[in-house]
Amino acid sequence: MTDHINIRQLTSMDEMKDMQVVEETVWQMPPTPVHQTYTALNNGGIILGAFDGEKMIGFLYSFAGFDGEKPYLCSHMLGILPEYRKDGLGRKMKLKQAAIAKEKGYSMITWTFDPLESLNAYLNIHKLGAIGAHYKENHYGSMNDGLNQGLPTDRIQIEWNMDDTFTSPNLSLDTNKLLVDVNENGVPKVSERFTSDFTGDQHSWFVPIPTHFQDIKKENIERAKQWRYETRRIFQALFQHGYVAKNVIRDDSNALTYYYFSKK
Repeated sequence: MTDHINIRQLTSMDEMKDMQVVEETVWQMPPTPVHQTYTALNNGGIILGAFDGEKMIGFLYSFAGFDGEKPYLCSHMLGILPEYRKDGLGRKMKLKQAAIAKEKGYSMITWTFDPLESLNAYLNIHKLGAIGAHYKENHYGSMNDGLNQGLPTDRIQIEWNMDDTFTSPNLSLDTNKLLVDVNENGVPKVSERFTSDFTGDQHSWFVPIPTHFQDIKKENIERAKQWRYETRRIFQALFQHGYVAKNVIRDDSNALTYYYFSKK
């Protein structure tokens, strides 16, 4: 249970150093320099820490952004120690971030995530009610941390409009609208309905991803690459035709998770 976990804003240079320890543990790569996080904190950024007693066990790092028309909060990194990644702590931290962001005058938070990471997709889109708005191919280039090594760093960009009232809609999978087929061995392939029926005029589509993508990476990196390239083709076509990811469905019976795409 995470009821005893305290989530609060970080404000000091020493706390930025403590955050580095958590970041390095979670991502297994050199942490963000303190001078950078501390500067972001003092220029419109919001940095949260999650504490079990006096021990920092998670952090959420975000900074101010501007697209030429309006300001927004860019949420760059959420890291939680492995033993605390259950019971909805990530969601609690995002909701705390949103509440503080609204107080500061932000109306939108944006961030990116790997579209093949099902837990992140489910949190971002289903639980928080944000939308997957853009697709970025190999966004960060080559990365050598434990989660990204060996694959192109494709990302979906999330837009979370905090002025919208969100209610998770009742939604069931329509297998006639699947754009990726998966055979009995877990091999993905662009479906025939995509090559023959997809015109960009239909109301909605579904895209499957593996529920446990990191397991696939460890067991068969070539299979993981197939998932990246086959789904990339579909995601790019959907976003280019004005679709956004509006919901995510989990199906424990077949180790697959499904994106629901519809027009904006």
